[in-house]
Amino acid sequence: MHLTLLIMKLDIKQVKVLYEDNHLIAVNKPAGWLVHGDDTKDTPLTEYVKAWIKVKHQKPGNVFLGVIHRLDRPVSGVILFAKTSKGLAKMNDVFKKREIKKIYWGITNKAPHELSGTLKHYIKKDNKKNTSNVIDKMGKNNTTYKEAKLDYTVIGRLAGHFLLEINLHTGRSHQIRAQLGHVGCPIKGDLKYGFTVPNPDATIHLHSRVLEFMHPVKKELVKITAPHPKDQVWELFD
Repeated sequence: MHLTLLIMKLDIKQVKVLYEDNHLIAVNKPAGWLVHGDDTKDTPLTEYVKAWIKVKHQKPGNVFLGVIHRLDRPVSGVILFAKTSKGLAKMNDVFKKREIKKIYWGITNKAPHELSGTLKHYIKKDNKKNTSNVIDKMGKNNTTYKEAKLDYTVIGRLAGHFLLEINLHTGRSHQIRAQLGHVGCPIKGDLKYGFTVPNPDATIHLHSRVLEFMHPVKKELVKITAPHPKDQVWELFD
């Protein structure tokens, strides 16, 4: 659909911009929203952001928006896009070199044995099932698995729920969900990785809380923080 026609159908007030400059824009992705289009034909976040930019800056032509990274559909939080091809190329390099700090918040109904620690596993994506398989050690025949590493800290406990802050060192598909599920602490609502009860809206309680990086063009430190969703479980920890 042409962007101008799409704008007429979209409520761009739903786009919550957390950061914007000439090259980059970061928004707070609602849980349940697609980043990219898929077979569901649901309008993805990229189209909402393009529409927001077109209206906000009165762009007469097409709007460029480069996808730098992704969040799973049921996950909420800060996601960064590029407004220029230069910004896209440079931020792709930042992510490739892991020169970015990614902090997530997750809610579980069980806590790891230690209140803080590091999880290191090996992960392989199963594209047919859209899941990630986790093993503890690499064997000679497991060359298709890739290292997955994160640090976690339990920062809250209330009403049978635990709030974990997670510092992601690698960016494997479904990494946080798969690793926490593997150690018996699945994210609330995440049936795919071991939680037993779904959330009513099919989302999960995993939130991309912070992105922090050196701006590749402006050479300034950028820290972007996304408020968590407004629901009863998240608000337990306010």
